[in-house]
Amino acid sequence: MKILFFGDSVTDMGRDRDCTDINKPFGYGYGFTSFIAAELYDEAPEKYEVVNRGNGGNRVVDLYARVKADVWNLKPDVLSVLIGINDVWHAIPNDNGVEPERYEKVYRMLIEDTLKALPDVKIVLCEPFFLEGSETVDSPEFPDRYALFCQVFDYARIVERLAKEYGLYYLPLQKKFDEAAKKSAPGYYLYDGVHPAPAGAKLIAAEWLKLFKEKIV
Repeated sequence: MKILFFGDSVTDMGRDRDCTDINKPFGYGYGFTSFIAAELYDEAPEKYEVVNRGNGGNRVVDLYARVKADVWNLKPDVLSVLIGINDVWHAIPNDNGVEPERYEKVYRMLIEDTLKALPDVKIVLCEPFFLEGSETVDSPEFPDRYALFCQVFDYARIVERLAKEYGLYYLPLQKKFDEAAKKSAPGYYLYDGVHPAPAGAKLIAAEWLKLFKEKIV
C-alpha cells in the first residue's frame, strides 16, 4: 500500500527531495510523516510505502500545479492532503494569499481531477491549524496578524465541507492542538505557531494513524 502525503512545509519539514530509499530517513523530513513511516514500517515493512511530497511555501494553487507529477504519476493507494496555512499567511507580507472562494474552487478541482485520474484512491483531508506563536501574534509591522490567522478557521470549515461532500476522510486537528496547548506552552507543539515541534509532529501522526487504522486499513 502506497501512502502519499501532499502539502506545504508542515508536511515537507526539510525532506531530501533526492532520497527515494524507504530505508533512509532523509526523504521523510523530521515532521509527522517520519513518525507515521516509522510506525507503519515497524508493524509491516513489506506492506507499506510512505512517500512525502510536501513542498515548503505551497498554497492550494501550488498543489494543483504539481498534482500530476507528484501524485497522479506515483499512483498512491492513499493520499493525505494538508494545505491552507500559507493560503492565509502569504497575504501578510506580499498580498499573495488565496482567498477563501478561490481556495475552495481550486481544492475542489484538485479533488475531482484526482478522483478521475485515480478512481480507487482513498483521500484524507487534514484540517489546517495554528497556535499563538512568533509568526502568528501581532507585531508593530502587522498589528492585525493574529486576526488574519484566525481566518484559518474558515479554511478549515471549507476542508471539512469538501470531505463530507465527496465522501472523503477528514482529520480534525485544531482542537487537539488547542487542548495540548493548555497543558504546556504552545511552542512545545508548534514552535512558531505554524510549524510542528517534535511533540506537535507526534500529535499529528497519532491522530492520522488512529484514523487510518480505524477507517482505512
